[in-house]
Amino acid sequence: MKKYIVLTVACAFLLGTVSCNDFLDNEPRGVLSETDVVTPQNVDGFVIAAYASLGNDHYDTPFSLWPYGNVRSDDAYKGGSGTNDIQAFHFFEISNNIRSDFGELDRLWYLNYVGIGRCNKAIAALNQLTDAQYPNKQKRIAEMKFVRGHFYFLLKTLFKYVPYVDENTPIDDYPKISNRAKTDQQLWEAIASDFEFAAANLPSTQSEVGRPKKSAAFAYLAKVRLYQAYEQDDNYTVTQINPATLQKSIDAANQVIGNYTLESDFGYNFLPGTHENGPEAVFSIQYSDNDGTLFGRLNYGDVLSLPQGLGCCDFHKPSQNLVNAFKTTSQGLPMFDTYNDTDFNYNQLSNYKVDPRLYHTVAMPGLPWKYEDSKIYQESWVRSPGTYGYYASLKENVPVGCGCTVNIDPFYGNSKNRIIIRYSDVLLMKAEALIELGQINEALPLINQVRQRASNSTILTGSYTSNNFISQYQPGVNCTWNQDFARKALRWERRMEFAMEGSRFFDLVRWGVATTTMNSYYSVEKTKRSYYSQAGFDHGIEEYCPIPLAQINFSQGVYKQNNGY
Repeated sequence: MKKYIVLTVACAFLLGTVSCNDFLDNEPRGVLSETDVVTPQNVDGFVIAAYASLGNDHYDTPFSLWPYGNVRSDDAYKGGSGTNDIQAFHFFEISNNIRSDFGELDRLWYLNYVGIGRCNKAIAALNQLTDAQYPNKQKRIAEMKFVRGHFYFLLKTLFKYVPYVDENTPIDDYPKISNRAKTDQQLWEAIASDFEFAAANLPSTQSEVGRPKKSAAFAYLAKVRLYQAYEQDDNYTVTQINPATLQKSIDAANQVIGNYTLESDFGYNFLPGTHENGPEAVFSIQYSDNDGTLFGRLNYGDVLSLPQGLGCCDFHKPSQNLVNAFKTTSQGLPMFDTYNDTDFNYNQLSNYKVDPRLYHTVAMPGLPWKYEDSKIYQESWVRSPGTYGYYASLKENVPVGCGCTVNIDPFYGNSKNRIIIRYSDVLLMKAEALIELGQINEALPLINQVRQRASNSTILTGSYTSNNFISQYQPGVNCTWNQDFARKALRWERRMEFAMEGSRFFDLVRWGVATTTMNSYYSVEKTKRSYYSQAGFDHGIEEYCPIPLAQINFSQGVYKQNNGY
């Protein structure tokens, strides 16, 4: 029975291939019909299958989007053994030779649509039952629309134009639905509507932490509305920032603010065990080990980032530019215009004042690995220092002694949850919307709240760092708080707060500054790393990934390719 359901979903999302249509036209023998399967006793099986999709990614198709949100930005280098190691990610790093036939893109597209397909199956199954038969019906539908909205959000930020199918779309119509059937704004509205339904129908609390709550739906809705507000033309130029949509983002964020608190130390957000599902985690993907399965429910999407000296494979390396950005002035503020003039040297820490979040984000030789005083990060752990330098990423990794890693040779997977939305994100989303509406004084305390927590974040690193120095913004004392400065401060804060978490490139595209930021970055990197010699960002093309060629072929040409590919 289980195999029949899974195969049906998989075939549905080949979007019109002959083999799957033929399969669906035949009634299998000795198999129950879907009507027979859907009962109050087993309908949750459909729901659980949809939740399972949240963690069904792979190291070359990561739902954390580290190759597309970090490596594609100024925050990270690809890493690995060299530029040929997962070469598609290398091409994204230098914005050159990006092609529609990359298998990594095709598989990532497919996995997201498998998740959407499972959500649609679950919603359709739930709709076959009455509220009397299944009292949790509306709550479960709301959960599925939340999860579906999450998958569509990933696809939307990656590809811009994607086909929209829901529980009411007949399978036979899948091949007929173009990725341009909905306009850019219509697609945002469709995604927002899922989170609006979820917000209206989810409870304020959930006994099982993996299920979203009402506030999580409002947080995601605030995120969708913020992205939607930056309206683009066909060449991906931001033509206006819609004030009404910004206000919708603020209204949604207001439903979340006050329901969570920031962690006392920034680093607690990225530790396993008792710190998971903490006071700042609005919604997280749940992982596990020792759960009765062969390896457990591990985070396979991020297994490549462990340094070679601890396992495999030393991908996802913080850039020198990112490390430089953590330097602060004598007043404890960012070095907005001069941060990249000289490179931070990890052998001379006392020469700098830095934002404390540096030591929670970047591993560097001579300092403890993930706060473990007995495990000092060594230069010898690095796989390709001549190409990618000596830094490593910390947030997705875990302490060696945590007991939460599993050897899946040659990799070491871990069971630490991945936070999708943190409370600090909600605070900064609201601040961003307020700034763009000209309400800069209302945004100031939200940004300062995040900076104050950053200043306090030395509980885990205090034994080996003494050069932490970060201050709040004080208008008339250490800054001139006008709209231009507030915008610069907000955007800087997002980079420091969410560095290496997969969002940097998408922020640049939303703000309409990807071209200038990336080409400025490349101009400096070319003087330091020879493999950047051909790097260059093309406006109107490389803001989005190409629609995978295999998917265009599956649709028999119904899908339209993005600009320039």
